[in-house]
Amino acid sequence: MPQIPFDGEALAKLRAKANALPLTPGVYLMKDRGGHIIYVGKSKALKNRVSSYFQDVTAHNYKTQKMVSLVRDFDYMLTDTEMEALSLENRLIKLHTPKFNIRLKDDKSYPYLKVTLGDEYPRILVTRRRLADGAKYFGPYFGISSAYAILRTAEKAFLLPSCKKSFPKDIGKGRPCLNYQLGLCSGVCTGKITKEEYRDSFREVVSFLRGDFGEVKESLTEKMNYAAENLMFEAAAVYRDRLNAISGLWQRQKVIASPDVEHDVFALYSDEIGTCLTGFFVRGGAIVDSENWYFGADQIADSASLTAFLCDLYEKREYVPKELLLGFPLDAEDRDALAAFLRERCGSRVTLLFPERGEKKALTAMVAGNAKEKAAACRRDAEKDSAALVRLSVLLGLEVVPERIEAYDISNLGNENITAGKVTLVNGKFSKKDYRLYKIAGTGTQDDYASMTEAVRRRFSHPEDPFPDLLLLDGGNQHVSVIRSLLGELGIDIPVFGMVKDEFHKTRAIASGDGEISIAKEQTVFVMVYRLQEEVHRYTVSHMNAAKRKTLRTSSLEKIDGIGPAKAKALLAHFRSVSAVKEATEEELAAVKGISEKDAAAVAAWFAGEKTGAERNEPK
Repeated sequence: MPQIPFDGEALAKLRAKANALPLTPGVYLMKDRGGHIIYVGKSKALKNRVSSYFQDVTAHNYKTQKMVSLVRDFDYMLTDTEMEALSLENRLIKLHTPKFNIRLKDDKSYPYLKVTLGDEYPRILVTRRRLADGAKYFGPYFGISSAYAILRTAEKAFLLPSCKKSFPKDIGKGRPCLNYQLGLCSGVCTGKITKEEYRDSFREVVSFLRGDFGEVKESLTEKMNYAAENLMFEAAAVYRDRLNAISGLWQRQKVIASPDVEHDVFALYSDEIGTCLTGFFVRGGAIVDSENWYFGADQIADSASLTAFLCDLYEKREYVPKELLLGFPLDAEDRDALAAFLRERCGSRVTLLFPERGEKKALTAMVAGNAKEKAAACRRDAEKDSAALVRLSVLLGLEVVPERIEAYDISNLGNENITAGKVTLVNGKFSKKDYRLYKIAGTGTQDDYASMTEAVRRRFSHPEDPFPDLLLLDGGNQHVSVIRSLLGELGIDIPVFGMVKDEFHKTRAIASGDGEISIAKEQTVFVMVYRLQEEVHRYTVSHMNAAKRKTLRTSSLEKIDGIGPAKAKALLAHFRSVSAVKEATEEELAAVKGISEKDAAAVAAWFAGEKTGAERNEPK
């Protein structure tokens, strides 16, 4: 471990200032030589906590020593209670994003599966809000993809409708959809199954989502055997497929406790390279979801920081279990603060356990093992990315290894919806918060060079964005020459190269401006450039297509007498889609700002005529 130098004079001044602090709750903000906030913390006794940083500095862990060595001043804010300090600390961390604090990377709300048992004909859906509405909620899940995967499995296994029909209103209306024809839906819309049969399938859904796999498996096996014994082979095959689908999902969930157990389990692994915090989420005795958070070498993962992180995590979650298992210690002060926060958050007592033996200790040890493996995987990826960046710098003859790379691409449909996209790679990882889109004005002709020039010029008109170490363009030597000239005109010295594709639109080489540099045999570099080229193309094309679809939707409404671009845009902004406009009543249409009763009547008449024509042409 390298020795960290300390400024003795600065430490003495900081120690004196800290010793003058009051013994009251509050928040402190550590600042570096430039006045930038590098760490935010809280304490119920400011003097004790802050002064401890500057007493025996060599007794701290490496990360804390590094932070303290950079501190030249600190501010503080007093609060009446420790809870107020905790809340203020979270807000200040989000506001200032100090480099040494661990924190959540986004403000997403977590998805649940909702079963509307209070409805006459229940449905299952994904939602991000947990309401007191009589429905059954399962989750939360850390990824929206996880929630939808379970939803699709449940729909397939229990033959649930995935359409937008409303029951019982739409029973017997229209023809059943393709899912019914393929045997993927029970066809409640046909009226061939009773309400009781339909609701019975949802009782099995609830048992399955709750974790009672054995109960569901026994029920389906019994029905399958009965059908087979009575020569109802098609029905038996349906039950068999349902069993297989449920078993496949269940095998991805490790059953670790009795069906009535639910708790969240956290453990971490930390070394000089970084820290990985892992959470397992147990519902109905099974691990239904997990999440990993990886923090870099500079981010401090001590008792105070972990407490602030967990508070921020549960501030965003709709549901808090009655029990948290923690595989790492917390100071008494932080433990009390976290317990008080969780109690206030969910309105009842939440027990914090730090298991030392038994099954719960084994569970935290398992989570810690996962954290260690995740940290090792992150380290391997970082080493691989680092090797690729070093090799790339050698191939391109760069003076420094590029930590920050920006890639650009142009997409268009003729001369319409011309879009330039920029994606950013930071230390080998995509930084989506730094992605940018530039809508390019039409020039009368399709001109990729002019479009690329406009995008790059606009990008560097915002110097508050960190400048990259390298620019990569989706294009060849001519693109490179044009953008190098532009940067020279702007007085910006950044290396520019192109990403060349072959006749199959796949990465082939790097354009240097006067030739090509082959990367075919440079596996690590090839993979990195290929990922960049694919990502910037995907990002740009997806947004160009979205703009085109929006234009098409707007133009379809403009065919109606009296509806121009502004009114079409207002209708789409209010109803979100043309189909919703189509289903709206005249009163609902007239309620939109800028839409008169005459306009509403014209829109309703237009779509009424369209429906009539569709019914008239429908095959008998």
